[in-house]
Amino acid sequence: MENKVLVLGSTGKTGKRVAERLKNLNISTRLGSRSSQTPFDWENSSNWHNVLEGVESVYITFQPDLAVPQALEKINLFSQKAKEAKVKKLVLLSGRGEKEAQACEQVIVQSGLEWTVIRTSWFMQNFSENFILDSILNNELVLPIIKASEPFVDADDIADVAVACLTSNSHNGKIYELTGPELLSFETATKIISTKLNRAISYTEIPMENYEAALRSYQLPEDFIWLIKYLFTEVLDGRNEYLSNDVLNVLGRKPGSFEEYVNKTINTGVWAIQ
Repeated sequence: MENKVLVLGSTGKTGKRVAERLKNLNISTRLGSRSSQTPFDWENSSNWHNVLEGVESVYITFQPDLAVPQALEKINLFSQKAKEAKVKKLVLLSGRGEKEAQACEQVIVQSGLEWTVIRTSWFMQNFSENFILDSILNNELVLPIIKASEPFVDADDIADVAVACLTSNSHNGKIYELTGPELLSFETATKIISTKLNRAISYTEIPMENYEAALRSYQLPEDFIWLIKYLFTEVLDGRNEYLSNDVLNVLGRKPGSFEEYVNKTINTGVWAIQ
């Protein structure tokens, strides 16, 4: 049995996929979530030493996002605890074009441990495993006015890259940017889903202040509203309107397309209206 890999956010979109792949490779894996056998919580560092005991590599995902103000302090503390626990390698999931996330990346880079940073574009799975899912089920997607297209990336590709980085030293000291193979607007992405489902799904964009008010009317937490506003106004301003070859560079194959993602998601039944 190989040495332990700790997967933080092991119930999240990429974490659960990384954990599943490591298990299939017969790599000893420790799950890091609030519901794990040895619970992990970013808000409570008192037992991090227990979670890190005997661990050689860590896949780090931070909830809700590295852009939030408290992330830098927590990533700093975690990297210190990892070093104390004799961890050898840190693989950090980060976001493209987020200066706050890049400050967290530098903590990992300067940690004194082996490291890899994986910067990703918007997950395709936001349409099926996150806040857009309910809109698809209601056949009506309303988003803030978006100025840019996005090279949506499949979480399965992210997980494959993360596992490669966790299990091989050839990716040490690298910063990878992961994108899908095409730039799409949110409207075009929605149309692809609508066409494949053979179901009309309306798409509307409204001013950010109206969108914020709508989120508040659903009693959503303020930190979630702040993050959504940040992502739609800061990150989706055109700075990430380009493609990367890093999925191909790491895996030797092209990234999955949005159409391929839609086809496999339809097969799960998650978009079926009951």
